[in-house]
Amino acid sequence: MTANASPVQPETKAIADLDALHRAFGAFREANDERLAQIETRLCADPVTEEKLARIDRALDETKSRLDAQALERARPRLALSEKGADDAPAREHKAAFRSYMKSGEIGGLKALEGKAMNEGSGPDGGYLVPIPAEREIMLRVANISPIRSIATVRETSTATFRKAFSTTGPAAGWVAETDARPQSANQQIADLTYPTHELYAMPAATQTLLDDAVVDIEQWIATEVATVFAEQEGMAFVNGAGANQPKGFLTYPLVQQASWSWGNLGYVDTGVEGDFPADFPSDVLFSLVYALRAGYRQNGRFVMNRKSQSRIRAFKTTTGDYIWAPPTTPGGAATLMNFPVVEAEAMPDIANDSTAVAFGDFARGYLVVDRVGVRVLRDPYSAKPYVLFYTTKRVGGGVQDFEAIKLLKFGTA
Repeated sequence: MTANASPVQPETKAIADLDALHRAFGAFREANDERLAQIETRLCADPVTEEKLARIDRALDETKSRLDAQALERARPRLALSEKGADDAPAREHKAAFRSYMKSGEIGGLKALEGKAMNEGSGPDGGYLVPIPAEREIMLRVANISPIRSIATVRETSTATFRKAFSTTGPAAGWVAETDARPQSANQQIADLTYPTHELYAMPAATQTLLDDAVVDIEQWIATEVATVFAEQEGMAFVNGAGANQPKGFLTYPLVQQASWSWGNLGYVDTGVEGDFPADFPSDVLFSLVYALRAGYRQNGRFVMNRKSQSRIRAFKTTTGDYIWAPPTTPGGAATLMNFPVVEAEAMPDIANDSTAVAFGDFARGYLVVDRVGVRVLRDPYSAKPYVLFYTTKRVGGGVQDFEAIKLLKFGTA
C-alpha cells in the first residue's frame, strides 16, 4: 500500500466478500449441474469436474468464514460505550479498585467496597467481581461467538440453581359465557425443570510489564482473553454436555422416533440409509424434518449443523431443480436452507452411521441457557512466575425446556 492509499473500510470489504460468496455459489451450481449431467450420460462424473467442484466448495467455506469473522468484529461492543450508563460514583470506585487489584494485587479497595455492599460472594468464593461494564462486554462477546447461546433463551439467576415449572399439556383453558359458572378445566401436567449452574473457567496470563503499562485497558484485555474460551466451551456443552459439572446438551437427551414422541424425549426423523442421505431425492428427508415440527414452532425454525454437513447439503436440489441452500443476502446474515436460517455449530457431529448431524427447531423456545450473575477474577502471581495468572470464572447452566420445539435428523434406518 502506498503512503497515499486509504485503508479499505470494513463495510466495503464485507460487501466485496459477500459478492465473492454469491459468485462462488454461482460457479458451484454450474459445476454441480455439469457433474450431475455427466453422471446421467456417463454414469460417473469426470474427475476434473469433481476436483473443480471441491475447489469451489472450499472457496465458499473460506469466504463464508471471512464474512462470519467480520460480522463478529462489527458486533463486538467497546468497553467505553458500555460504561456510558455506569458513570455513577460507586461504579467508578469499583472500576478503580478492580484496576488496582489487577495491576498490583492491592485488595484493600475491593474489600472495602464488598464490606459496604455486604457482598458475600467475594474472596472466599474464589475471586472478586469484575465491574459491571466489563462483565457486560464479556457476556456480549460470548453471545456473539457461541452459536447455541445466540439462538436460545437466556435467563439470569442469583442462585446456584434455576427452577422452572412447565405445562407439558399446554395451559388449562375453556370457553364460557359472561354470566356462566367457570367449570374447572382439565388438570394440567406440570413438569418441574431444574437447571443447575456449573463453573466455567479461563486462566489468561500476563507479564508484569504489560500490567504496569498505563495504556493497557485491563478490563478490555481480560474480556478479550476469556470471551472466546468461554464461548468455545459453552458451544460444546450446549450440544453434547453430559449435565454433570457442565450444562446438559440437547443431543444427550433420550431420542425417539417422531411417530412415538413423548415429553422428555427429542423426536427424530431417520434418513432410511445408514450414515448417509438417500441416493434419490435426498432433500426429501430435510422436508420431512421441517414438517415434523408443529407450525407454531416452525415459523421461528432454524437448522443447526456443522460446516461439513452444510457443505454436503449445499448441492441438494428440489424436484424442480432449484437449490435448497442459499448464501446470505447481507453482510453478517445467515445462509438459508429451504428459506430457514442455518446456524453453524462445530460441536454438532459429522454425518455418520446413526449420528444426529442435523437439528431443526425453535431453539428460543426449546433450549434455555442460565447465567448466574457475576464474573469473578482471582489474581495469581505465584504459580507461573514471572507471569501473573488471572483465574476467571463464571457459572452457567443449560438444558432443553420444551421437548416439542427441537427435532433431529438421524442418519440411520430406525
